Amino acid sequence: MPSEPPVALVTGTSRGIGRFLAGHLAGKGLRVVGCSRGNSVDLGLPNYQHFEADVTDEKAVQQMIHSIRNQFGRLDVLINNAGIAAMNHVLLTPTDTARRLLEVNVLGTFVVTREAARLMQKNKYGRIVNLGSVAVPMKIEGEALYAASKSAVVSFTQIIARELAPFNITCNIMSLPPIETDLIKGVAREKITEIVNRMAIKRLGRFEDVAHLMDFLISPSSDYVTGQNICLGGAG
Repeated sequence: MPSEPPVALVTGTSRGIGRFLAGHLAGKGLRVVGCSRGNSVDLGLPNYQHFEADVTDEKAVQQMIHSIRNQFGRLDVLINNAGIAAMNHVLLTPTDTARRLLEVNVLGTFVVTREAARLMQKNKYGRIVNLGSVAVPMKIEGEALYAASKSAVVSFTQIIARELAPFNITCNIMSLPPIETDLIKGVAREKITEIVNRMAIKRLGRFEDVAHLMDFLISPSSDYVTGQNICLGGAG
């Protein structure tokens, strides 16, 4: 691990958890690169820069990683936050919705991880954290395709944890409970309450809960932790 400030890439930084984590890490002194499909995000911090890139666009992702390589010479941390959710009964789920869920949550995670890991392996160091969901272990009705996409992320992460371990790159999953973001605004409040009541800690998650665990998973001291799926709130 170099002595100079680490370089972190956070996907999906236009709002919600991604935006919070980008600001949190930049505030701790990391040099942070963020990306989203929409307009440029200005966090008002000199050590943050933004790329307009869709994680499913292979060329856009490659250009972003190329820019990181040219500017910093390395990448130390990747947080795959970009994702979409949808809640529909399986009989009412449009094919286009299913396709987009898999493209963003699975293909997008794969493309960004592959390109980031290629840069990380050159310096024999990296921390990759993919964001999952408690919809997987809790098997929440109405989220069949969303949970399937996040299940794929779990399997993908646990396998690449073994593939990338020789390069001193750890790969873990942080599975999130309901948190007050745009992802749950369209979900009925009684459904959110039902999910929370099935958890060990019966409250909505907070951005700070995510940050506390993230700080550990991306730190050098987490070098013996890889291939783990950590569910916040005691979901399971």
